[in-house]
Amino acid sequence: MNFEENVKRLQEIVEKLESGETKLDEVNMLFAEGADLTKKCYELLNESKGKVTVLREELNKLMEKPLNE
Repeated sequence: MNFEENVKRLQEIVEKLESGETKLDEVNMLFAEGADLTKKCYELLNESKGKVTVLREELNKLMEKPLNE
């Protein structure tokens, strides 16, 4: 799943947990799934941050070069 799909699923899990109508076994499963999705989202954000950093550095190098080169 991509970042947006993970966030959507996290929202569904939160709604289910907040409803108060979830049995304890399901609460445990949902909590574990939510923790896993949170980890995946964090990893995807860090990956994107790294890509943006590389692109920014490359752009800065290009901007430092004179236009006639």
